[in-house]
Amino acid sequence: MIKLVFCVHRLPQLSRAEFQAYWRDQHAPLVKSHAQTLRIQRYVQLHSLPEGEPANEALRASRGAPAGYDGIAELWWTSIEDLLAVTATDEGRRASLALLEDEGRFIDLARSPLWLARENVVI
Repeated sequence: MIKLVFCVHRLPQLSRAEFQAYWRDQHAPLVKSHAQTLRIQRYVQLHSLPEGEPANEALRASRGAPAGYDGIAELWWTSIEDLLAVTATDEGRRASLALLEDEGRFIDLARSPLWLARENVVI
């Protein structure tokens, strides 16, 4: 399996609640509607806990780490070849563009890194 990991920062004009509601209630159904075309095998949203959450603050302080992301999206494909094959079709490019356009409505794309990876399950 190949996984796309997308570490997401919300647009500055959105509250955390507005961002999470849009991501969950608007964007997720859009991804689901294009999943077959894009051959997405699995899609998971990880929504960060509220700012000031004591456990998060303790974790950050223990490492001197900056504030984290507003969330992480994970999308799975069977293989890198499968992912590349989809993006080589007109239908796949249209679906990808629809998702990107919607992401621009709630994600600060310039501050939100993404990459492809393979999982190395340890436990």
